[in-house]
Amino acid sequence: MTDHRGVVSIGTTHPWNVAGVGLDLRIAARLGVEVFTVVAALSAQDAHGIRALHPVPLEMLRAQLATLPLERVGALRIGALVGAAGVEVVAEFVARNSEIVAVVDPVLGATRGGDFADEATLIALRDTLARAPSVVLTPNLAEAAALLGRREISAQQMDEAAGSLRARGALAVLLKGGHLAGDPTDVLADAEGVAAFPGTRLRSTLGGTGCMLAMVLACGLARGEGLREAVDEARAYVRQRLVRHA
Repeated sequence: MTDHRGVVSIGTTHPWNVAGVGLDLRIAARLGVEVFTVVAALSAQDAHGIRALHPVPLEMLRAQLATLPLERVGALRIGALVGAAGVEVVAEFVARNSEIVAVVDPVLGATRGGDFADEATLIALRDTLARAPSVVLTPNLAEAAALLGRREISAQQMDEAAGSLRARGALAVLLKGGHLAGDPTDVLADAEGVAAFPGTRLRSTLGGTGCMLAMVLACGLARGEGLREAVDEARAYVRQRLVRHA
């Protein structure tokens, strides 16, 4: 039987709602999925990138997490977190509720420019959320390289990199290859092994696609879909949005 529970979006605001928790709300409305939000940080962003960034006080972050109706939640969607202490609070929440799958997009910077994560935040992500056994990690190549302590990851290294990240403890890793030249391929490492999801390059650029993919994936998992089915659905959704934007 398909489950119709909702998704908790935990992350940072964007005034235009083209990324972060605002975009998650828009996507959930399109898909007919109930969504709950926890604001970890406030941002001022525009077409030129991040202009200001402010994490919420830790007591406020904890208080928001404590209000969630977890009996109505089927998945978590965790986006940009600001500050190591905030990452650790969210990681503790994930660990306490390990029966709920958490789609974690380890956002380090904004599409238009500016950083969300300093070195301490990156270390906290690497050592807590990226290792949690209920987490489906969805990094792009730069984020995966940073988590693995590498300079870069080539197309030929994607299978190994996704497997290495998963071996640290995550439930699964979806490594996104869209930033490579040529036709993009994403790689999923899960309990079944490593699978490639090839695509074709579109002549379109659109910010927030990482947030989009992670949220649609979380919605699919909350509805009770299998991981690979939910990955297919999320990739198809992003492709459809790119086609419309072209």
